[in-house]
Amino acid sequence: MTAANGYKSFTPRLAKAAYNYQLSIKDPGGYVHGGKYIIELVYASIADLNTKLTTQVDLSKAQRESSGRFDGAAAPFRHWDATGKIDAGCVKCHSTGGLPQLLAEGANTSQPIGNGLACATCHNDLVKFTRYEVTAVAFPSGASLAFANDTDSNLCLECHQGRESTISVNKALAGQPPDTVNAKLAFKNVHYLTAGATLFGTEAKGAYDYAGKTYAGKFAHTKGLDSCKGCHDVHTQQVKVEVCKGCHGTDDPSKIRMNSKLDYDGNGDVTGGLASEVEGLKASLMTAIQFYTKEVAKQSIVYSAAAYPYWFIDTNADGKLDPAEADVKNTYVLWTPRLLEAAYNFQYANQDPGVFAHNGTYIMQILVDSIQDLGTRVNVTFKGKRP
Repeated sequence: MTAANGYKSFTPRLAKAAYNYQLSIKDPGGYVHGGKYIIELVYASIADLNTKLTTQVDLSKAQRESSGRFDGAAAPFRHWDATGKIDAGCVKCHSTGGLPQLLAEGANTSQPIGNGLACATCHNDLVKFTRYEVTAVAFPSGASLAFANDTDSNLCLECHQGRESTISVNKALAGQPPDTVNAKLAFKNVHYLTAGATLFGTEAKGAYDYAGKTYAGKFAHTKGLDSCKGCHDVHTQQVKVEVCKGCHGTDDPSKIRMNSKLDYDGNGDVTGGLASEVEGLKASLMTAIQFYTKEVAKQSIVYSAAAYPYWFIDTNADGKLDPAEADVKNTYVLWTPRLLEAAYNFQYANQDPGVFAHNGTYIMQILVDSIQDLGTRVNVTFKGKRP
């Protein structure tokens, strides 16, 4: 072990990996000072070396990022890097201290950029690990809702509720002719992962409830499996799929249908789970939206769940989002009230990946009503059934 025997056959790839290894061992407290960062560096170095190794290092059980809300490298926690602080309207769900501040003060101020949520976000005592006791949660619609005997799951509702509602959509559209384009209208995005609002159905009014229609309220699942923590691991958000099998005979929630034989999406197949019915209804609604924009707004529309602001001008009217169309300068702007209501509901159904399980009846009612409302102005062929 002498300097004369120093390794000299470095390639650029090897030099980067060796540098990161050296960094990881030269700070004895690195796991405290920036543990997530060190893990990311080491994992990425191994993965990069694996691209050139015949016998690769097994990373199948390793994990580069913390799960979900603790993934400080993910976009939901890095969106504000350029400004240096998280806006007051976002800190409740995107900062370590936002929720505790709201619970203590009743309001939020801007917060420093963090590294995801932390234990102290939900735990008011880091010795006993007790949680903040939330007995009522304010939703964007103005409703105050909660699980009666599960204050832990009420913490989940604070963030998993969306940011818009039937009320805010109606306020934006008040007094406007339903089929007249208004250049001042802009799409209202409910935001993401709205499971709490979905579960409470029309009580929360997270989706757009059409006037004159009745909608399902809170989804009453089996006792003990009728709240967030009953079905999800509270830290990873993973579904406890093993609990499904006892009653439903499957550990795949997407295959669960309950006992209904109704063909909700009208495709003639009633053998799949409710998830397939919801997907079929979403496809029918998208078709109706595209028919409407061609015939009423006179400009074709196309959607992308992955590209903000989601709705774009379909310049070649082929019904698909081409790379050149996914540009903020190509944002769709020819909104009518009727179109905005339907597009809002499509986005709502698309932004909650477990919407079929959280309240399948409510979301299918919403989707069917959206299709049928557009069908009052354009020729939409729909043979499905409303729950």
